[in-house]
Amino acid sequence: MSRSKEVITCKAAICWGVGKAATVEEIQVEPPKATEVRVKMLCSSVCHTDISSLQGFPHNQFPLALGHEGIGVVESVGDEITNLKEGDLIIPTYIGECEECENCVSGKTNLCLTHPVRLNGLMPDNTSRLSVRGQTLYHVLSCATWSEYVVVDVNYLLKVDPTTNLAHASFISCGFSTGYGACWKEAAVETGSTVAVFGLGAVGLGAISAAKMMGASKIIGVDRNEMKKEKGEAFGMTHFINTNVSDKSASDLVKELTGMGVDYCIECTGVASMFTESVEATKMGTGKTIAVGIAAELVVPFGLLAIVFGRTLKGSVFGGIKAKSDLSIIAHKCQKQEFPLEELFTHEVPLVDINKAFELLKQLDCVKVVIKM
Repeated sequence: MSRSKEVITCKAAICWGVGKAATVEEIQVEPPKATEVRVKMLCSSVCHTDISSLQGFPHNQFPLALGHEGIGVVESVGDEITNLKEGDLIIPTYIGECEECENCVSGKTNLCLTHPVRLNGLMPDNTSRLSVRGQTLYHVLSCATWSEYVVVDVNYLLKVDPTTNLAHASFISCGFSTGYGACWKEAAVETGSTVAVFGLGAVGLGAISAAKMMGASKIIGVDRNEMKKEKGEAFGMTHFINTNVSDKSASDLVKELTGMGVDYCIECTGVASMFTESVEATKMGTGKTIAVGIAAELVVPFGLLAIVFGRTLKGSVFGGIKAKSDLSIIAHKCQKQEFPLEELFTHEVPLVDINKAFELLKQLDCVKVVIKM
């Protein structure tokens, strides 16, 4: 019997305040409203932003239903939904794409004005479909993927092929696609150009994959974990720099390999000191750096001379990927197994052991932790 009009009680990972450990508790999930979809989550994964959310980023609203990467199946739809049905496999996204607003038609940005990034932890009508112990539950961005069920506005969902690998689809819902898009959409890397990628987590490996796809002649991975060398090479990296084994700066080490620096640098670490280094690693006058890593400190020191000498630093959300037109292309490549995404899958934990995921992320061999729902 359909439960489309019923409140569902299920388990979810939540946090009750800044710095507090996550707990797995029973929550209530309301039916979807007219333009909403209730989703049964099948697979989720952990991104660095999930760690930041425990510290009050991107908002300070608690209690907080955690998670933003994942894939699920449609459980029920609102009365006005015509493009999705029960049983469809979908990826929740944290940006929308109306294809009509000034930003969407400009071709200059993926940040839709009609369906913007949700930074207050609520649905577009500024309410929530989630509650715990009678209290409103907020989510990190457009939804909460570390929950057995969640309600998402239809404009933040992408339907994918039912044969898609669930874990791999979870990876492209944020991290991998962010890096991939940074090279593909934001930097628009040209054939024969040179690229440096700072930080070889899932985001950085996505950037390397796109650099290879775009025909870069030299793809330099920069990390302080020697174990990332093998991962980088699996995605197309041609050179590796371990910053832990040299007293020289990361930018100087990149220049030793290239002479004048790279054409493009993708900064994925979010480490404050690396912002200046990533810009200085590019060519004077023409170098371009795309910053996708979120720093622990939202205000960071920056060396002005790095920019004064003609280089460009550009910020990016979701790597410039549009939620429908671009992510669908990546999803198709994922379904056709065009990326070695199995290289990202290093650990798995059940939802009830969610705090173990945060411990696993500290291990040198950890890239992505999959949460089994």
